[in-house]
Amino acid sequence: QVQLVESGGGLVQPGGSLRLSCAASGFTFSSYAMSWYRQAPGKERELVARITSAGGNTNYADSVKGRFTISRDNAKNTVYLQMNSLKPEDTAVYYCYARRTVSAYWGKGTLVTVSS
Repeated sequence: QVQLVESGGGLVQPGGSLRLSCAASGFTFSSYAMSWYRQAPGKERELVARITSAGGNTNYADSVKGRFTISRDNAKNTVYLQMNSLKPEDTAVYYCYARRTVSAYWGKGTLVTVSS
């Protein structure tokens, strides 16, 4: 049974930091590119960051470049998103996404709220 379980969300003040984790099981994690997406209220889901299967390449949305860092630990079947200098506009549900050719899986999301 494939599972992607996000954790680490919560309420943080502007300028603060959070670290999201996504624990994977039920598939060969090290063979999958992993991504973080987010969906704010009333908006479409958007790509935040992506990392290749071995972790050698990463991509970021322009809105988070220089503030967010995606990483993975294939030994722990986990992908991370370190979020620094958070802004109110980063408020969203953050989803973990695994993709390899025609196979793709979504997590159920974790809520991040940036507010004073």
